[in-house]
Amino acid sequence: MAFKPAAIQGHDPRVPIPEKDLHPDHPVLADGTEPNFETYLYYAKRQREKEAAESKSDDMERGFWANILWGKGGEKLAPTNFADEKKGDTSGSVSDGEYRAASSALRTASWGSVFYLITTDILGPYTNPWAFSQVGYGPGVACFIAFAIMAAYSGLLLWYMFMKLDSDRHPLRSFGDLAYRIYGTWFRHVCNILQSLQLIINVGLIILSNGQGLSQMSKFKLCFSVCNIVWMLAGMLLGQIRTLRKFGWVANLSIWLNVITLIITMGAVANTPPNYAGANLPPGPVQTVAINNLPFEDQLNGIMQMVFSYGGAMIFIEFMAEMRRPMDFWKAMAVAQLFITIIYMFFGLFVYSYQGQFVLTIANQGISLYSLQTATNAISLTAGVIAAALYGNIGVKVIYNNVFVELLRAPPLTVKSGKYLFAVSIVVYWALAFIIASAIPQFAALSALVAAVCIFQFSYTFPPFMLLGFMMQNTALSGDKPYDANNPYNSRVDTWRDWSRWRRALSRHLLINLWNFILTLACLATAVLAAYSAIKTIVTQFNTSGSATSFGCQSPVQ
Repeated sequence: MAFKPAAIQGHDPRVPIPEKDLHPDHPVLADGTEPNFETYLYYAKRQREKEAAESKSDDMERGFWANILWGKGGEKLAPTNFADEKKGDTSGSVSDGEYRAASSALRTASWGSVFYLITTDILGPYTNPWAFSQVGYGPGVACFIAFAIMAAYSGLLLWYMFMKLDSDRHPLRSFGDLAYRIYGTWFRHVCNILQSLQLIINVGLIILSNGQGLSQMSKFKLCFSVCNIVWMLAGMLLGQIRTLRKFGWVANLSIWLNVITLIITMGAVANTPPNYAGANLPPGPVQTVAINNLPFEDQLNGIMQMVFSYGGAMIFIEFMAEMRRPMDFWKAMAVAQLFITIIYMFFGLFVYSYQGQFVLTIANQGISLYSLQTATNAISLTAGVIAAALYGNIGVKVIYNNVFVELLRAPPLTVKSGKYLFAVSIVVYWALAFIIASAIPQFAALSALVAAVCIFQFSYTFPPFMLLGFMMQNTALSGDKPYDANNPYNSRVDTWRDWSRWRRALSRHLLINLWNFILTLACLATAVLAAYSAIKTIVTQFNTSGSATSFGCQSPVQ
């Protein structure tokens, strides 16, 4: 973790790009029509050639191995004379030259910076010890490594498709953008809905975990629902900062807070007894097993906690979109996946080895010594509210832009009325997150549910499904006429309504397509089983006496 976030000059890829930087009404083609698949491929190829030439020049300046080992930091771009490009234009619209220049100016991040950002996880490390307690050492390590390999594979697929479809003229900005270019509007809506659902439940999970921490700090003298309300109100206030870019460095602080919490937690569990009361078990010897023969639902809920460790694929496109050299993204992802696998798995195995069956779903809350428990709770609460503010800001903007602006014709966020609506939306968003957290005060089951329904799709199901569509469309082009940038819709000799195009699409790459098709079905089946297990666990726990109830005063760790 020797890479500094300062390498990102002026913009954090996790923070949404201000609406003024990207004009929503910019004509995508000269005649105002939408670009087709061939157009994206054409300009992406030119973009990659341009980046390759720049990369070769950089290697000559700094040295090839220096770039390989450390990546290239962001660089200041030559100022663009927008006035010259807009001579004669009094309409106030964004010119084609301005749009491409603004798009290029936003690409400043190095691969070292992106590695740093991929590792800023808020939920992954803390739930891994509990995951190992549900399945045991053997299946836990095997699943962790298997998830790492498949997450790396999915990341490479996203990187490959990004390189083939992104350009300054037609930039990719989100997972939904990539989905749209391959399968159209319906798939973009699916991705946006799941992204919005994931973000609001993530905020609810942070309210729930922070509420549990605050209840421990108050020695359970404060009603648990009141603890959740405290964090809801804090989020409503913090969320009013519409542009998170202004304190992006605070978001980078969260990883260091998490690292401190992990270190204190490992030191505490190695030298203090488990939190028997929090585990709702009588004191006894710590027991660890190679294979835990719990019911299938419990094991699958535990495995889903590991998915949180590799849940960053949803914003991989945003990271690549901010990179000066997106061809280097694979380096950031490879190092980050290795870091996450080693550090997170070590933390999970370490805490499980010392606490065994007494491990809590949030590891630091399983510390029995009140002083250390309070210290880690205070640190994690700070990191949590930072992450929740970021998730909430992105979540509200996704919903606002895709539902209110696009469908309901609400004003954009750049005008005063849009800013007022945004402020109201933040309040409503955090209120809904509070309702989710208080209605289902079961952290492990709720996190397993969002992992199965949302995170698993972005990290494992969608990438092979999208590559399948990309490969078929790309192969189908082999029978078309040469692409003409001046007449982009004149190259196709048939349409997808004709069997001839489907025959060409399926004529090559049979093994790759078959593999990705089977992998997509396997991931969907796993997600359905995991969602069923999480829902069944939620129902079972509500029917168990002594469990925390919806909107109740008893803390889940009491």
